[in-house]
Amino acid sequence: MTNNPRIYLWIALLAMIYLNYDVWQRDYGARPDVVTNTTRPANGGPASTSASSDLANQIPQAPKEAAPANGSGAAPTAATPAAAAAVPGSTAPSTPETAAAPVIHVRTDVLDMDISTRGGTLQRADLLKYPKVKGEATPVRLENVDDPQTVYLLQSGLAGPQPTPTHVTPLTSERSEYQLGNANELRVPLTWTSDQGVKVTKTFVFRRGEYRADIDYDVENQSQAPWTAANYAQIFRNDPRTKRSMFNVETYAYHGPALYDGKKYRKLDTSDRDDSHLSIDVTNGWIAALQHHFVTAVVPPRDQPYHFTLNAAGDQYRLAAEQGRPQTVAPGGSAKFGTVIFVGPKLQRQLKATGPDLARVTDYGLLYVLAQPLFTVLDAVDSFFGNWGVAIILVTFLLKLAFYPLSEASGRSMAKMKQLQPRIKNLQETYKDDSEKRGRAMMELYQREKINPIAGCLPIIIQIPVFLAFYWVLLESVEMRQAPFAFWIHDLSSRDPLFVLPAIMAAAMFTQYKLNPAPPDPVQAKVFMFKPLVMSFMFAFFPAGLVLYWVTNTVLSIAQQWNINRRIAAADAKKKT
Repeated sequence: MTNNPRIYLWIALLAMIYLNYDVWQRDYGARPDVVTNTTRPANGGPASTSASSDLANQIPQAPKEAAPANGSGAAPTAATPAAAAAVPGSTAPSTPETAAAPVIHVRTDVLDMDISTRGGTLQRADLLKYPKVKGEATPVRLENVDDPQTVYLLQSGLAGPQPTPTHVTPLTSERSEYQLGNANELRVPLTWTSDQGVKVTKTFVFRRGEYRADIDYDVENQSQAPWTAANYAQIFRNDPRTKRSMFNVETYAYHGPALYDGKKYRKLDTSDRDDSHLSIDVTNGWIAALQHHFVTAVVPPRDQPYHFTLNAAGDQYRLAAEQGRPQTVAPGGSAKFGTVIFVGPKLQRQLKATGPDLARVTDYGLLYVLAQPLFTVLDAVDSFFGNWGVAIILVTFLLKLAFYPLSEASGRSMAKMKQLQPRIKNLQETYKDDSEKRGRAMMELYQREKINPIAGCLPIIIQIPVFLAFYWVLLESVEMRQAPFAFWIHDLSSRDPLFVLPAIMAAAMFTQYKLNPAPPDPVQAKVFMFKPLVMSFMFAFFPAGLVLYWVTNTVLSIAQQWNINRRIAAADAKKKT
């Protein structure tokens, strides 16, 4: 073992494979077929065990008590307990009624949407600048009611002990279509008026180039009694599990709910008993539904207490954020409510501007601390050269430069080991029947030549987390989705259509194998000889950007090792003369 430094690399690789498998099992392990939740229905009736089809029509439990009636809409100084939301005279209709209600068509320069007049639910969101398949017209669609298996809704409203405009309440709109045109801002108002004279105007505010939008409520209480409500927004999704395939790395991306509680980012497991009945109080947090490259998020106002809940049933879940302190509007008074939503690609600059730590939805996993700075450098290089492929090559070069002292130590150890191969082989033949003497003789040889086999492995092991972080940056960053490089590479997020890069990678890895000392075990030597073919086959179906990174890194490693071998050979020749 001591005369073969590669064994330590294999041990490190197996350990990392196990850790990745363990994380994937926790993230993507089998779910129970049915999960039911006891929640209060939208009509304020008694709590009951609801089937999954009812989740979309449930309203977060509204606070039992309200702030003092001061007419200003100011929040009280202490949080109040929660009770059931009551919507007198209403029932909880089934999900298809959302699609059947009249819709308002809204189009900006980046979004094409349908907003239902039933509660102002965002029920369709097409991302105009992100085609599902490069070169085709069909855009990526997030929110939708196309199929019961893919229902995806962003619902919002006001909940309270008296009639309020919830996400199941009919609203009215003066127009059925709104377009941004040449303006920088587009406002889409919907109105509701109670029988007692309370008027609520719910307004969606969209801005040019942004996937963030505001949902504002303007309340005018012309009734004779105080009116109390709490703002809420929730994400309902039927999110069946994607069948994973080694030929499509995108199938390994996380799908599901997530939240930030003001201190910690959490991906939620809908099959876990605690997560599927989540109920926590949060300040300066957010909720989100994640998928590869895209996200829907709700970001409550800063410094206001909110209550987050998750309810799951089978493949469906409802993740809600409700205002923790209700507001009371005095007779003749007015108030404002509001929240922020984000529907679109995980563009980190926009995410950072939308909510605290919202960029965490770019799922770099456990290596986020390393991956985020790497992305920042890649983004800076791309903004200068305008080509993500060039950015990958240059940042890989910068990484090799940063780790040059460690790589130099490893390379020198490898070069010296290669020079000792004839003598090591001679010792193996001399003591082939006595492993103890053979091991002792080899250790004496290492000591005389001042070689530590492990020293050549440790620098490489230290670099592994950085290279894995780079891998996740290339895989998860939407900025590189469908980005062209050069020649035949028109999409760095898809596999090389001609398999040229994997072939170059195989040749480069074989060259690297020849530069390093061969394992003394013939069987092990054959395994390493076939390793380039196995690796190139695996990488053939990986995104071209990942293969470009690996090819660049391997070529630079070859150049460095060749230079080290040349210098050590020259130094030895000089000693002999």
